[in-house]
Amino acid sequence: MIVAGFLAAAVLVGLGQALAGQVLLRRFLRGKPGRGSAPVSVLKPIGGDEPLLEAALETLFRQDHPAFQIVLGVQNPADSALTVIQRLRARHPERDVALVINPARHGANGKVANLINMLPAAKHPVLVIADADVHASPGWLADVVAALDEPATGIVTALYTGLPATRGLVGALGAAGITHGFLPGALLSRALGRRDCFGSTMALRRATLEAIGGFEALADHLADDNLLGVLVKRQGLGIALARSVVATTVTETRLGPLFRHELRWARTIRRLEPTGHAASVLQFPLFWAALAALADPRLAWLFAAAWAIRALLARVAERSLAATSPSPVWLPLWLWPLRDLLSVVVWGASFLSDTVSWRGALLRAAPVPTETMGHQPR
Repeated sequence: MIVAGFLAAAVLVGLGQALAGQVLLRRFLRGKPGRGSAPVSVLKPIGGDEPLLEAALETLFRQDHPAFQIVLGVQNPADSALTVIQRLRARHPERDVALVINPARHGANGKVANLINMLPAAKHPVLVIADADVHASPGWLADVVAALDEPATGIVTALYTGLPATRGLVGALGAAGITHGFLPGALLSRALGRRDCFGSTMALRRATLEAIGGFEALADHLADDNLLGVLVKRQGLGIALARSVVATTVTETRLGPLFRHELRWARTIRRLEPTGHAASVLQFPLFWAALAALADPRLAWLFAAAWAIRALLARVAERSLAATSPSPVWLPLWLWPLRDLLSVVVWGASFLSDTVSWRGALLRAAPVPTETMGHQPR
């Protein structure tokens, strides 16, 4: 009975967090996106023709911002994405597009190396860095620029949902982890005072980037987005959150690759924020409700109630996001016990090692280095 009581308490904590996250999401989505007009260069580092790449890049070419340049970068002269890029440029001859093909490496982080190679091609003093798999609504860029114009803002980032590249269980599991795990959790963390930067969108002025040492300051770090935000904050500037919500492609179709992808996130987060990561296990109420029912069969009703509440909150969130996200996804209600189980397995495995798999390479997740505390502008 004592064990069951503790487990039931964990269920209530998890449901409380889920409810708080959805309240914050609805409040956030009630805000209206801004309309900035400053000229901007958008940097898109690309590595291969991944699923939905053309659809994601198309949303960038269709932005309604009045003045922007697109800088696309690949490191392999035979990259399969080049064919996609050619088609997009042919469909949108009106766009100012620079293509950088440069195999030069700068440190352990391939994405950052690509950005270092791309930066000389950028024309404008405002830079927006976005992952290649980001799908954005037409007003995303104008909204990001408007947020950067706010006083004392050094960098702008954006929340994102998950968009499965294909139908099936694995894609749905991945999308649920992003849309109903990361997104409300990020808002809850922000409400508690954290200011994180997400790789889906990172907008800053070129002068700010130069003040922190350029992209070279990120070249050897896996969590380049988090470190970029930290370095900007150390300049006395803030991290703003754009009102636009983008979507990121969930490319995995098999459970193994999805598990490794989420394990990379989990191990990186554990190294960046060990206390918060340890406590995050309470965010999975269906797992704790199942254990409570096993400990005391009379608590089977708790599992059913937690499942119903979890599914209801997810459906409410999906309805709210449908009006703003470029690619809203409706996830099946039976998914949630599997999602919580997978999340707990990933959480547990995150403590077993610091090694992560990223684009075929084995890297070591590490915290933000203390030596950057004294970094001086170049």
